[in-house]
Amino acid sequence: MAMQSGFIKRIRDIMRMDAGINGDAQRIEQMVWMLFLKVYDAKEDDWDLNEENYTSIIPEELRWRNWAVPDDNGHAMTGDELLDFINIKLFPTLKKLSVYPSTPVKKAIVKSTFEDANNYMKDGVYLRQVIDVINEIEFDDVKESHDFGFVYEEILRDLQSAGSSGEFYTPRAVTDFMALMIQPKLGEKMADFACGTGGFITSWLGQLQKQVTDTEGQKQLDDSIYGIEKKPFPYLLCVTNMLLHDIEVPNIYHDNSLRRNLLDYTDDDKFDVILMNPPYGGHEDKSIQGFFPDDLASSETADLFMSVIMYRLKKNGRAAVIIPDGFLFGLDNAKVAIKTKLLTDFNLHTVVRLPGSVFSPYTSISTNLLFFDNTGSTKETWFYRVDMPTDRKHFSKTKPMELKHFDDTIAWWNDRKEIMLEDGPKAQKFTVDFLLNEQQCNLDLCGYPHEEEEVLSPMETIQNYQEKRASLNAEIDKVLAKLEALLPGGVAE
Repeated sequence: MAMQSGFIKRIRDIMRMDAGINGDAQRIEQMVWMLFLKVYDAKEDDWDLNEENYTSIIPEELRWRNWAVPDDNGHAMTGDELLDFINIKLFPTLKKLSVYPSTPVKKAIVKSTFEDANNYMKDGVYLRQVIDVINEIEFDDVKESHDFGFVYEEILRDLQSAGSSGEFYTPRAVTDFMALMIQPKLGEKMADFACGTGGFITSWLGQLQKQVTDTEGQKQLDDSIYGIEKKPFPYLLCVTNMLLHDIEVPNIYHDNSLRRNLLDYTDDDKFDVILMNPPYGGHEDKSIQGFFPDDLASSETADLFMSVIMYRLKKNGRAAVIIPDGFLFGLDNAKVAIKTKLLTDFNLHTVVRLPGSVFSPYTSISTNLLFFDNTGSTKETWFYRVDMPTDRKHFSKTKPMELKHFDDTIAWWNDRKEIMLEDGPKAQKFTVDFLLNEQQCNLDLCGYPHEEEEVLSPMETIQNYQEKRASLNAEIDKVLAKLEALLPGGVAE
């Protein structure tokens, strides 16, 4: 993957010399619109070939090929001429493109891309250097465009490390494993209500593509996805990513999934499959909680998304969701209510526990994969712990988790047995009665023994502490209520 890493690094090094770029977020925003125009230009070549009388929504002189690519003599705009062209012509024109209800999505997207975009660079020579690096990417070669998916992932990782509030890149190995276990079928519709740049959607499409044999199948594939992303740049990267995957009318929306009353959802709002990694650590403003029934109105985003998923999963539908440890052991009222609903109204058949460093270096908070379906209540739940491969101590940015690290899990999944080790259970099943009553919804089972203490960032330390304190307070309250009931004049619950 040297090409991708080198590509991002070269752009970053040039942008660092430009006085207009202030920090990672601006650098990424700058890269997004340039990459978009480059990708769009390549897609327009395809559309030109396959459609009669194709006309671009972008005025001719503003198309990437006519200003960003050097002419036959190697000449191209640079310096102040380039800067003026971008600031005075390109941006104002693309921000004001005429878009009507009848405008195809693949054309309207140009305007929506530029509505939120800015050109921050102030040096036209550095700007030309960045454009030259982007121009080196070739899309004619299938291998190159496949590699470009990885370039996107590099940008996304950068985006996430520059971002905040616990929203981070889900490693490809994890999204691929979840899509594999969920077993997509042509004709089904999947959703991700916080889709980022489309990692789960890409994995879903990769699995489903194997079943496509004709144009009808291709249409079913194109129609099978639905995504919502509230942040503008991941959203733009996602739609661009879909264009790269030849999905020209992607059902991806720039919106906040939590801003809708849970009780308003009808069968039309439900999906066969939900695959997602809800943002966690972030706290939504108080008004959001008003969209949720009182008992489910948590202040934690991951909890709120769990409720949205339960309300939007079709009868007999399947879900696979990444959830932090705090959800498993948390015993505050909202978490208990959500877990009780999950176990009572849905079939939580499998919980896969992941090592703490899977999301390294963006967070050290440990995560879990919940697999459940809407086929009736839970009877029993299997817990399985994925251990670190023996050849390493932890995963990292340079040595991330790979799909092969799930080989043992997949073998176990298809032939389930309890696995007891000296230091405790690695795989075990529990009855719903045990989980609800004896454990009182503490689902912290088959965990990691004797883990070395990880040094968390100050923000993560606070989050961990708040989770534990809330759980402890809930436990203390329950014990106090029982004691009170035993005192003379106490009221039994």
